Amino acid sequence: MNASANNTPLCYSLRSPPFTYLPNIASAYYSSIFGTLGLISNLIAFIVLIKSFQRTQSRSRSFFLIFLGGLVVTDFMGLLVTGSIVISFHVTHFNWRKLDPNCHFCNFMGMSMVFYGLCPLLLGAAMAVERFTGINRPFARSTSMPKSRTVSMVLMVWLIAGSIAMLPIAGIGSYHMQIPGSWCFLNISSEGNDMAFSLLFSLVGLISIAVSFLLNTVSVVTLIKVCCGQNRHQRRRDHEVEMMVQLILIMVIASICWCPLLVFIAQTVLSGSQVQVKYLLLWIRFATWNQILDPWVYILFRRSVLQRIYPRLNWSRGSIMTLYPSFSDTVRRFTRSSLGSTLGSDETGETGKSNVPAISTSNSPPPSP
Repeated sequence: MNASANNTPLCYSLRSPPFTYLPNIASAYYSSIFGTLGLISNLIAFIVLIKSFQRTQSRSRSFFLIFLGGLVVTDFMGLLVTGSIVISFHVTHFNWRKLDPNCHFCNFMGMSMVFYGLCPLLLGAAMAVERFTGINRPFARSTSMPKSRTVSMVLMVWLIAGSIAMLPIAGIGSYHMQIPGSWCFLNISSEGNDMAFSLLFSLVGLISIAVSFLLNTVSVVTLIKVCCGQNRHQRRRDHEVEMMVQLILIMVIASICWCPLLVFIAQTVLSGSQVQVKYLLLWIRFATWNQILDPWVYILFRRSVLQRIYPRLNWSRGSIMTLYPSFSDTVRRFTRSSLGSTLGSDETGETGKSNVPAISTSNSPPPSP
């Protein structure tokens, strides 16, 4: 109401530019270097994924590569859209009030920050669901799920993130100018709709990370049992292990980069305290590292790259588990012992049967004279 009375647009009602230039928290070099690094990394990763998709013959791996492609495109566009705005401000120091008097540009950047922030977390959860289904129900998934459905799942994630990002336009929450004046973001407040939108953004991100952690843990345990329990099927599990390693690393990076910001938003809103600008900027930069580190998981953690780094290992034999026989034997003994006494009694019975000598029913020949 104060904003309308003073004829001040909503996005400038709390923090109105121009702000005092603070080189210690606003640096054009930081934004330029890391923005360029992230764009190049995602571009290389996209090329690697296209080549891998063209060569792969595994249906489950093709599904996984489609999700990775959606994640790379999301990270690339997020850095391109938000980074170009931030770098342009640091270079030109344009006046937001004159350039964007009706808050259209500020709302666009705020929606971009929310959209490109939630997409990697939601895609990580969707990838965890896909791997969980692929490992625990491989036959049902491979026969009933075409590649077009995987593309539809990626589009659905984008739609959900876009719908959440557009809620402030519908009146639930609001986007405001943030110090040092180079970016717009949701209003972290404990009042009314701003509180609801802040908690929604934080909880969606944290729930996505929790779902990824839970499903990936179950998938890893299942995969270890399958790899170590049946030697004749280990050779087909190499790609499964490779995909799970990549997915675990993606989850760990997302957790480290995003959890501080999400917890900071929820804690600030629930406690009713004022936003501390230095911590907000610090955790936002942490979150930006997610878009920079993600592509290097696809670039580096592939069997072809690991083979070049450590050529002494005989990558052509067996599966990845057979490269470490002591670990494989330990896990195999653990999984076998966890099957219970039924297996032990069956094995004992079979062994006992094999040790019983056969009784011949034919008459023995008479002694020769």
